[in-house]
Amino acid sequence: MWADGEPVRIAETKVRALLADLLAHEGKLVTTDRLIEDLWGDRLPANPKNTLQTRVWQLRKAIGADRVISHPSGYQLRFDADEVDMLQFQALLSQARAESPAVKARLLAEALQLWRGPAFEDADFARPVIDRLDELRLTALEDQAELGEDVSLDELVTRYPLRERLRGLNMRALYRAGRQAEALESYHQLRQLLADELGVDPSPELSSVYQSILVPQTNLPSPVSPLIGRAQAVADARQALSEGRLVTLTGPGGVGKTRLALEVATGQSFPDGTWLADLTSATYVLDVVAQVLNVRGRLVDALRAKRLLLVLDNCEHLIAQAAELAQELLSAAPGLRILATSQEPLTVDGEQVLPVEPLSQSDAVELFMKRARLSIVDAEVQAICRRLDGIPLALELAATRVRAMGVRELAARLDDRFTVLSGERRGVPQRQQTLRAMIDWSWGLLTRDEQVVLRRLAVTADGCTLDAAIDLTGASLDTLARLVDRSLVTMPRYRLLESVAAYSQERLTEAGELEWMRERHRSYYTALGEEAAKYLRGHRQQEWLVNLDAEAANFRRARNPRLAEALSWYWFLRGRFGEAQRAFENGDSPTSQAWYAGFTLLIRDGAEPEIPDGDIDPRARWFLTYAQHGFTGGMEFDEPRDDWDRAIALYTKATTAFARGDFPSAQDLAARSHVLLRELGDGWGQIKANQVLASLAETHGNYAESARLQVEARRVASELGLAVEASYALSGLGRIALLQMDYRKADELHTQAARLAAEQSHQRGVQFAEVGLGLSARRQGKLDEAEAHFRAWLDWCRRWGGDAGTALLLAELGFIAELRGDVQSALALHAEDLTVARATEDPRAIALALEGLAGAHALAGRTTKAAELLAEADQLRRSVDAPLPPGERGDVDRIRQALQ
Repeated sequence: MWADGEPVRIAETKVRALLADLLAHEGKLVTTDRLIEDLWGDRLPANPKNTLQTRVWQLRKAIGADRVISHPSGYQLRFDADEVDMLQFQALLSQARAESPAVKARLLAEALQLWRGPAFEDADFARPVIDRLDELRLTALEDQAELGEDVSLDELVTRYPLRERLRGLNMRALYRAGRQAEALESYHQLRQLLADELGVDPSPELSSVYQSILVPQTNLPSPVSPLIGRAQAVADARQALSEGRLVTLTGPGGVGKTRLALEVATGQSFPDGTWLADLTSATYVLDVVAQVLNVRGRLVDALRAKRLLLVLDNCEHLIAQAAELAQELLSAAPGLRILATSQEPLTVDGEQVLPVEPLSQSDAVELFMKRARLSIVDAEVQAICRRLDGIPLALELAATRVRAMGVRELAARLDDRFTVLSGERRGVPQRQQTLRAMIDWSWGLLTRDEQVVLRRLAVTADGCTLDAAIDLTGASLDTLARLVDRSLVTMPRYRLLESVAAYSQERLTEAGELEWMRERHRSYYTALGEEAAKYLRGHRQQEWLVNLDAEAANFRRARNPRLAEALSWYWFLRGRFGEAQRAFENGDSPTSQAWYAGFTLLIRDGAEPEIPDGDIDPRARWFLTYAQHGFTGGMEFDEPRDDWDRAIALYTKATTAFARGDFPSAQDLAARSHVLLRELGDGWGQIKANQVLASLAETHGNYAESARLQVEARRVASELGLAVEASYALSGLGRIALLQMDYRKADELHTQAARLAAEQSHQRGVQFAEVGLGLSARRQGKLDEAEAHFRAWLDWCRRWGGDAGTALLLAELGFIAELRGDVQSALALHAEDLTVARATEDPRAIALALEGLAGAHALAGRTTKAAELLAEADQLRRSVDAPLPPGERGDVDRIRQALQ
């Protein structure tokens, strides 16, 4: 009982029993004698009436004096119905009886939530009321279970073993959970109990449940093979069916909607069965459903009281009829559930649409391998499954060809897939006999406008945006939406599966539109590339990089000289040097040849390109010199066209100044470049300016500042997806860890950098990182490991890496020879190093070569010569205010100690 919104709590047992007694009579007068007998029975107190009056006084004190009314013959409790859980419970149950299934389920749940424990606990005098309430609660739980709610029935069956309705519901629940044997055993247990205790047989209703489980009412075909890769889809569909009454599985032809629906339906149990209505060859949906259900009168009337699952398979060609019938039947028959398959939704109130996706690559491979009876997964198998888009029907058709063709030949012939995948498959509908027949079925359901748009979309590669779809095909939004609904176009991009695209391209050729559409495609994506180029050096850099990433396949298909020049900077930023090289390979203009040479130099693998001359676009010429010289400088712009050119010119001058040891100029130029590039919003440019500033900080021993700048560069590179620059930032951080003698961290960073650069085929980045690993190995005394790193790149640096890289490797190899005591090798390597270093005009590179020669001469016993060389090197370093940092003093300190 509740009072003023709070539950009534009474500690004293007899007062609580008095309240229970008054409540059990639901507000009616209870005589004094009745109350005394109920409360004390044979164990009366000395003065029963006075004791009862005391208990009444205590109750009034707990719940309010006006609630317990005295009469000459007894007492009466006054309350409102909503203050007593028992009365609310009964009212909700009464209301639920007249409501629809959904409302009834809600009211039952509300009523049962009012139970917080046994009714009238410890009040045996209220046994008739307790029994009545327990019966109502048990009936409510049975009603819930019958409505499909999640009710735990096992414990209730144990407590009420002879209750047949409860037993029947539990048997159905066990069957639905796949526990058929337990459901049947439960029936046999009850039959034995009834015979032993009552001498009767189970009721006809329960026997009917038993028969439906023993021999389920269904026309579902038995599967001939296990379902692969659909465990989650089956679970999702069954969950959707438990929550709603209409579930539609949608997807393209051949994706396995029917097979999935059969698997889902097989796991369901309904008193009136599970029935499949295949609409493939139907003209009227109503006739097929009536025939399947053996209904001769009005279908709606026949199903009104039925509880069954109806599977409407292949609705797409009769979608309007299927939708109308589904809505009519669901409105009239609350116990009906419908599972539909269609290439488009029925668009009916309450419909839950579950798209059936193609199989994942791994599941597609498993299906193909099992159907083709193969044991080894090779590259050709992977390619077949990928090119067939994970469509089960296509994979099944392909598997039948393996015996005659072999996997390799099959993979090679998939460009002609409609001829290859045309073998006869017995026992399946005509539309599933061949790959072409499957798509013919879907094509035939389209309107003329839909066919025009679908065939024109075939000119795109890996899909396109909404704007592109409208511009290229002339489609309306409604037409595109219908193609998506029909599962012929996938989202979020408007994309065709490869088989649908191949079919649609055939239709495009038949319509005489192929070359015309290819030209429209080239024009559209060339214009898009040229528009994008305007934004790749400013605040919208990240946005347009992402936009262009999505269109990579379309750009490859639309490739032409104008588009290549428009995309050149995009390819550079993304590290797609090989793709760019191929795009410019046959360029006939000096500008195209400059881009080709530049990307070839960045790849640094193969023959050295011919450097073009003539009228070259200034940015292409700058790019070529950047690719030639990299961090050590490049051509400046003679006449900058905008602030970006001016900022990059400052950056280029900064790299040149740094390479020659003019650190004050490099600092000023790089800082000015960074400010301007930040104002422009060019993330790549800011990274490059940061690299110069980080190297300057490192040179002056300010490792914290250098690390901060490298971390910032890495962050921007990661945000923009600039893998090449991220690799350099990692190597830069590795160099700082090296100078701080944290060799474990240095090795981790350089290894990450090398891997990242290798993924982009950027040899210079790989070389820079692996030289860092060699530097770390030598400083840890791992001379053989260090030499292997340096030797692996020496010839490459002599050819591609420039004098600075070659000089460093020769110096390091010379130090290794000295540490091994090999005087002649050390002298020769450092002498060559000095020659190469002087060509760089970098005082620090020359100083390093002199220090190496000093070590070699000291090893040979020429201490005076060694001391002179060390002094000369020290002077050179002081001339540019770049003394050796502590982390790099190991060699010089060792040589000085040897001289002493």
